[in-house]
Amino acid sequence: MKKSSLWLSAATALVVSVVLAGCGETTYFAGRQLPPSQLTNRVMVAIQNPGSVTRGALEILDGFYDVRFKYNNNTSTFSVSGYSGALPVTIQNMPEEQLGAVYGSGDGSLGLVDYQKETATGNQSGLNGISSSVFITRNKAFVFAANQQATVLTVVDKSSNGTYALSLPGVYRVSVNPGGTVAMAFVQNSNYAYYPIKLNASQTLAYSGGPSTWPKAAVDCEPQNAPGWCLFQAQSPDSVDGTGTAYGKPLVFDRPVKALFSNDGGTAYVLSCGRECGGASAGYTPIPTGAMIFAPNQQSGKLPTTATLKTYSIPGGASNALIDSSTMYVVGQQLQPDGLFAGRLTVVDLTNNTAGSPISISDGAPGALSRMIESDDNTLWIGMINCSNGERFKTGQDYGCLTMFDTASKTVKLIEPFHGDATGIASVTGLHKIYTAEGGQVYIYSTTDGIAKNNQYVTVTGTAYDVAYMDGLSDANNTVY
Repeated sequence: MKKSSLWLSAATALVVSVVLAGCGETTYFAGRQLPPSQLTNRVMVAIQNPGSVTRGALEILDGFYDVRFKYNNNTSTFSVSGYSGALPVTIQNMPEEQLGAVYGSGDGSLGLVDYQKETATGNQSGLNGISSSVFITRNKAFVFAANQQATVLTVVDKSSNGTYALSLPGVYRVSVNPGGTVAMAFVQNSNYAYYPIKLNASQTLAYSGGPSTWPKAAVDCEPQNAPGWCLFQAQSPDSVDGTGTAYGKPLVFDRPVKALFSNDGGTAYVLSCGRECGGASAGYTPIPTGAMIFAPNQQSGKLPTTATLKTYSIPGGASNALIDSSTMYVVGQQLQPDGLFAGRLTVVDLTNNTAGSPISISDGAPGALSRMIESDDNTLWIGMINCSNGERFKTGQDYGCLTMFDTASKTVKLIEPFHGDATGIASVTGLHKIYTAEGGQVYIYSTTDGIAKNNQYVTVTGTAYDVAYMDGLSDANNTVY
C-alpha cells in the first residue's frame, strides 16, 4: 500500500469514528464493548525481547488498516498493559470470552489477557515449571499442563482451588476438547495415552489408602492421602475392578502426539505420529470421549475393546490436524528414500474414515507441531518450522514455511517465499487476509490470491513469535497448536 493511500484510508476512518461518536456507539460485533484503543480489528503480536531490559511484550496492530499505530497519529501505538511474561511463544485465542492466554517459555508463565480492557490480568499460579504444552478451558475453570522437566501432568482446578501434580514421566503434550470436559496427555517416545479424572467424595475416600486402593488403570492419584484427581491410562474394558472402573489391556497407538475432537464432542481422534516421531506408521484412532469426561459423576459409556478399536493409516504423516465438520485436515512429514522428510497434507472424510492421497506442502521438522488455521475464501494456512531442512530445499523446489491450501478444490495454491520459521498465523476474517509471524517478523497475505501485502507499517521491534486476531467472530479463530 502506498503511503498516500494509507493516509486516505486513515481519513476515512476518522470520519467513521466521528459518526460513531456522534451516535453514542460504544459497542461493535456481538455487543462487545469498544476497547481503550477503539480498534475493532485487532491483531495481537507476542514479541520476544522487544527491548534490552524486557523479555516479552504483547503489541496490538490495527488489522483493518495494517498499521501498528493510531490511524491519525503514527507516534501513538497500542499494547497490552501489564504483561510481563518472558519469551512468549503461543497465544490461546478465545475471542468469544474476550480472553487470551499467552504462554511464556522463558519463565513458564501462563498470562491471561482481558481483550476488552487490553490489560494483562496476571499469571496463572500452580504450574510446575516450564510447560511443553499447556491449555486453559474457555470458562477458566481448569488448566492442564505437560511439565516434561518436572515429569508431571499439572491440573489446576479453580473450582476447588486445588493444584494437582500427577506423575507421568516423559509427558510432553496435552489436548483439551473445546467444551472443557476432556483432557488427554501423551508421553514422548511412548505408544500409550492418558487422561485425568476429577474424583467425587466417595472416590476420594475409597482411594485414600494409597496405590493399592486405586483403580487398576490409575497411574497416579494426588494427593495420595486424600486424592482429588487421578490420572488413568487409556485401557480396554476387558475387566471391571472393585470400584466399577473398567480396565484391561492398554490401548496401543504409534507414538501418539495429539487428540482432535469431533464437533459433537463424542469422539476423540488420537493422532499417531509414526515414523517422524520414531515409530512405525502414522494414522488416527477414533475413541469415545464419554469415559474420559473429567467432571465427577458424568462418565458415560466405556472405552472400546481392542476388538473394536481401529486405527486408520495416514501414509503422509500425522503430527497435527484440524477438524472442520466432517473433514479432518492432517499434516505430517513423510520419510523419503534419501532419508529426508517431506511435508504432506491428507484430507480425511470422517463420515466414512477415508483418506485422500497425500498432498505436497511445506516441509518441516519431523514431529514438531505445525501451525494451522482456516480463513476466508476457502483457504487453509499451514506454517512449519525448519522448512529449509527438508526434501524441497534439497531438490530446488519452493521451500517456504507457509502453505496456502484451497479447501474447495483441495489443491495447494501457493507456498510462500522463505522468510524463516512460520511460528504464528492469525485469520483476520471478513477482511480476506491473514497475519503471520515468520522469521521473527510480521507479514500479511491476501486470502484471495496469497499475495503478500505491504508489511512496512506492522513491523515490530524484537522477535514476533505468535499472532492472534482478538476480534475474531468465534473461538474457532485460533491457531491449532
